Amino acid sequence: MEQTDNVIRVSDINSLRALVDAAPLKSDWVKIDQARVNEFADATGDHQWIHVDPERAARESPFGGPIAHGFLTLSLIVALLGRTIELRQRAVVNYGLNRVRFTAPVRVGTRVRARFQVMNVTDVEGGGVQVLWDVTLDIEGGDKPACVAEFITRHYF
Repeated sequence: MEQTDNVIRVSDINSLRALVDAAPLKSDWVKIDQARVNEFADATGDHQWIHVDPERAARESPFGGPIAHGFLTLSLIVALLGRTIELRQRAVVNYGLNRVRFTAPVRVGTRVRARFQVMNVTDVEGGGVQVLWDVTLDIEGGDKPACVAEFITRHYF
């Protein structure tokens, strides 16, 4: 395992196991702008006004403006993980989620980052390992995270 440019590089199972109970890995901040929210709405067909109509959201929303979709926030986990830890492997599979909670809205114009904690690494068939990640998506300047989740991945080196 090596670290350069705030990215940890892992090239084998033992290095991945060494991250169990280590300090959380933090991604860089990512801005959530209206264009990103609109593109997500187009991709998913979820055009609810609280996300895509800034004028109406400013007038009627309890949040004072548009907010990102919860599932947009959740979907950032994979990209933020890839920017935080480079897993030099043959293949990776997103296996699922044990729990997800959206604990605070992400207002358009704010920035988020992820904290990744490796909870456990277990062997799976085919010579791979399954990793349970405790993930927290922070809102810059916020007192509560946007999202907390247990994310499961499978890795084949």
